[in-house]
Amino acid sequence: MKQVSANISRGLPVGTRCVCSDNSGAKEVEIISVINFKTRRKGLQIAGIASLVNVVVKKGKPAMKKKMERAVVVRVKKEYKRKNGWRVCFEDNAVVLTDPKGFPKGSEIKGCVAKEVGERYPKIAGLSSAVI
Repeated sequence: MKQVSANISRGLPVGTRCVCSDNSGAKEVEIISVINFKTRRKGLQIAGIASLVNVVVKKGKPAMKKKMERAVVVRVKKEYKRKNGWRVCFEDNAVVLTDPKGFPKGSEIKGCVAKEVGERYPKIAGLSSAVI
C-alpha cells in the first residue's frame, strides 16, 4: 500500500456513521475497525482519509443491511494538512465500499474524493466525478 503524501489528521473513531457515496446499495455505514491500525492495548482505533476500514451497513437495500464490508474513507470533515501548506476539509464523512484488494464494488461514485485517495487507490479516483 502506497504511503499518503499528507499529514493526515485522523478524525473518524470506531462507531462513526458515514455516508456511502457509491451505488452499491448501502446508504449509511458504521465504522467497526480500522485495518492495519496499531495502537496500545484497549486504544481507540481512528480512521483518516484513504484508510481501509471494516464497516457494517446500517441503512440501504435489505440484502445489504447488517452485512460487514470493507470500505475506503474518501471524505472527512476533520481538516488535514497537505505538503504544499493547504488545509483541506469536506462537508461530510463518506466511504466507498470495496473488496479486500481495494477495488470498488459500485460502478459510480457520487461526489468528489480526496487526492490522497487517488494516490493510494487509482480505481476509486477513476470512477469519481472529481478529485480534489
